Amino acid sequence: MSRPTVSAAEHPIVSGFHPDPTICRVGEDYYLAHSSFEYFPGAPIFHSRDLVSWKQIGNILDRRGQFLRGDGRPSGGIYGSTLRHHDGRFYFVTTNVGDAESGQTIVSTEDPAGTWSDPVFVPQAVGIDPDLAWDDDGTCYLTWTGRVAGGEGEGLLQGRLDMKTGEFEAPPYLVWQGSGLAYPEAPHLYRIGDHWYLLLAEGGTERGHTVTIARADRPEGPYEPCPDNPVFSHRSTPHPVQNTGHADLVQTAAGEWAAVYLAVRPGGFTPSFHVLGRETFLAGVDWVDGWPVFDESRYEFTPDATAFEDDFTAAELDPRWVAPASEPEKIAAPRPGGGLDLRDPGDGSPGLICARVKDLRWEAEAVFSGSGRFEVRIDDRHRYGLVFEDGLVRAEARIGGVRAELGSAEARGDAVLRIAAVECEAETMTAYGPDDIVLSLGGTVLARLDGRYLSTEVAAGFTGRMLGAGAAGAGSVLRRFAYTPRQ
Repeated sequence: MSRPTVSAAEHPIVSGFHPDPTICRVGEDYYLAHSSFEYFPGAPIFHSRDLVSWKQIGNILDRRGQFLRGDGRPSGGIYGSTLRHHDGRFYFVTTNVGDAESGQTIVSTEDPAGTWSDPVFVPQAVGIDPDLAWDDDGTCYLTWTGRVAGGEGEGLLQGRLDMKTGEFEAPPYLVWQGSGLAYPEAPHLYRIGDHWYLLLAEGGTERGHTVTIARADRPEGPYEPCPDNPVFSHRSTPHPVQNTGHADLVQTAAGEWAAVYLAVRPGGFTPSFHVLGRETFLAGVDWVDGWPVFDESRYEFTPDATAFEDDFTAAELDPRWVAPASEPEKIAAPRPGGGLDLRDPGDGSPGLICARVKDLRWEAEAVFSGSGRFEVRIDDRHRYGLVFEDGLVRAEARIGGVRAELGSAEARGDAVLRIAAVECEAETMTAYGPDDIVLSLGGTVLARLDGRYLSTEVAAGFTGRMLGAGAAGAGSVLRRFAYTPRQ
């Protein structure tokens, strides 16, 4: 059955937990990268030829020397970033908040689907959400969100950077503190026509999120705010897509302009809940009197298929598989002929390999031999799952400090563990939530749980739902994994 065409105003171009999008174009090719927080490998990167159909080509930060584990806490790790192409090389700059000493992290490559360089750290740039831009004479400007000296709050700082050493050529300076809304962050600097434009996110990454912009004659300012700020927001509207912000501009191969931005799809009655984290959306951009005007009606498309099945016969894991606060190779080892041997990495992490949930309604199946764990999670304190051990499968839940065992059943031979997000049961309070989560052994339902508790509104943090598989004692083997969206 063919998938229907949807509007980019209401459906993400990259669904699931893919926040803080940053984009660049080289010829006819577009590249899109995202923050990834505590999950390793970090910074998933995608490729497209049309801006609406995207394929993951890897993870930029695939070595621990690039992405130091640091404290490994939930919603730590890799924050907002910028992806750019300059003089034949791709550059990616980001903040690893779990490792405060590194400051900002810069890696580069000639092939974005290949290996990225060892990092150049910029320890003097203390803050988050860095951006790279170059002047005509080759001067590189690093702009980021940081604390302003003198107790004046947060602002956008900038410095002329030596890319080889990570040192500034002169002391950094304040360029703008935003339009006056809370939390000015995520700067992107562009040279467009006769002006330098500084694009920001303001209002926080929740319901008040907005996009604002200012311009100047020079990268260091002074900056003139757009008289129509914020130039883009869904705040205080009934739009089904909310929290819009953290945008990045790109000029298309045809000479038009577009923007990628993050947003969420809350569901249910007020108060509403969103469960997939922040996703990536697309809008057209027109320039009117020298300022950008967002056009959400420009793009319609057929969403990419999200279903997948993995029997783990390939020599390497698909780039969709990541691990919270650890490395997949510490947790999963390929078996001859297919499947994965799972083990506890012994590093204090959850010990899971995870894939992003990309749909509001879905079902997933993991087949284990011997023993194993299968769960849907926001973080360590907000998760529902199944544990297969000693011939028994138990359904478990953790919400904050509360843990509960919900039901159990015997398993003979391999255990076929299933988790699904289904429509709420209208006769219960879950009618106010986005879904119910059903935990099953084969066709036997062991628990049906309120999906609201695996939402950002309950769990907080910056990630979305993930499906995780891990060991449950010795002899855990993951034979097969399948994910299917549901209507």
